[in-house]
Amino acid sequence: MASSLVTSSQPNRPPRPNVAFRRLRGQRSPAEFAAAIRRAALEIGEQVSCDARYIGRVEAGEIRCPNYAYERVFLHMFPGRTLTDLGFAPRSAVRGRRARDAEDAPPTCTANPANATSESSGACEPYETQNPYDPYHPHDTYEESDVLRRAFMTGGGATVAAASLGPVGLALDAAAAQRPVRRAGASDAGALEEAVRRIRLLDDRHGADGLYRRAAAPLRAAYALLDAGTTRQTTADRLYSGAGELAISVGWLAHDSGRFDDARSHYAEALATARMTDDPGLEAHAFCNTAFLARDAGRPREAVRAAQAAQRVARPVGSARLMSLLALREAGGWAGLADRVGCEQALARAQALFDRGPSDDDPEWMSFYGEAELEGLEAQCWSTLGDWPRAARHARRAAELQDPHFTRNIALYTAELADDLARGGRPDEAAVAGMRVLDLLEEVQSSRIQTMLAATARVLSPHRRASGVSAFLERHASLPRMV
Repeated sequence: MASSLVTSSQPNRPPRPNVAFRRLRGQRSPAEFAAAIRRAALEIGEQVSCDARYIGRVEAGEIRCPNYAYERVFLHMFPGRTLTDLGFAPRSAVRGRRARDAEDAPPTCTANPANATSESSGACEPYETQNPYDPYHPHDTYEESDVLRRAFMTGGGATVAAASLGPVGLALDAAAAQRPVRRAGASDAGALEEAVRRIRLLDDRHGADGLYRRAAAPLRAAYALLDAGTTRQTTADRLYSGAGELAISVGWLAHDSGRFDDARSHYAEALATARMTDDPGLEAHAFCNTAFLARDAGRPREAVRAAQAAQRVARPVGSARLMSLLALREAGGWAGLADRVGCEQALARAQALFDRGPSDDDPEWMSFYGEAELEGLEAQCWSTLGDWPRAARHARRAAELQDPHFTRNIALYTAELADDLARGGRPDEAAVAGMRVLDLLEEVQSSRIQTMLAATARVLSPHRRASGVSAFLERHASLPRMV
């Protein structure tokens, strides 16, 4: 790794911190401010994958001008203000060489951008990226990797969730793979980081089933970038961190769609990457997901040990919220071992750590972890221990608290509620919750949720005469079979 690094002769232009934007954040943490931006985007029909890292880069001055989607969101959040008022530079000041060239000669376009052979040939491409989800405006560098290509798929209907992956991502192009590969640069690291964010965003909204197979090519491309090497240590660190996080994200897609062996392999790959680069945050994340997988795969003792290992390596990160989540992973393992005392102790520790609140040290991937997730994971523990009324209370609260952005989690918590109610002897209420899940399955594809709902249907089958149960069972039976 170190041998691939050389000292660059290119001087860095120090960015100027965006003080105005920092003032707008006020007392909110970067993660809380990012969540507010995502909610504002939904209010006007936009989707942006904003997270704490993006907020940090804006405040540090690394993002001098946002793309058009972010501009619309910011102006909606702060009516009456301009981008300059928000601390951004005018677009004319950050347009870059490619834009000036484009002004001198009109661009040529292919009829279908999917037929273009590279990002810079054939397709129309003005000075700003046309990807509305990309938080990293490429105003400083326009170098493109020979192995970076249009994302997970090209074309396709807008109603297909996977088609949303089209504008951004990583993929291997057969022709490009035969050409010599240059060293990776900052733009490659940015594309890799954005691929991770896009996967997480789409999983939050649509579930894993339609995404997993399309995520394999970006993962291969990520590790090809590592082999290509880079000229800067900071870029190398971003590439390794991004590749590890992508392996975890792809592993999660496998995990949530029931492909446990594939998930285990991806998590192990991320763990190896973390250890090679001495990255405690990535290592803790890999152990966290490994513990979750072990619990789901019926290996509760391994879940406990993996969660405890995650807590050991996560201490230097300094995030109470991360330690809270890892305590919940441990609690899930204790529940699987039928150790109520161990489970309760871990749950109490998780709650106490959560109550310390968010901080700037919280990893960006933890944007999903709020009070709703805390309630949902506790519900799963009580369900495993057979305390159905207690599990139902927490599952109901989780569904009520969940941000509407996380459609998949709303479906998950409601499915948990339906099952807890059914097993707790309340079939009519379980049928109502089950119907809500069936409504959400029109936009969420998750084998995990469908498996949970199938188990609930089996429990409710003897109670067809209860109010609403027969209608639920008939509608559930009409669902397409999982493949």
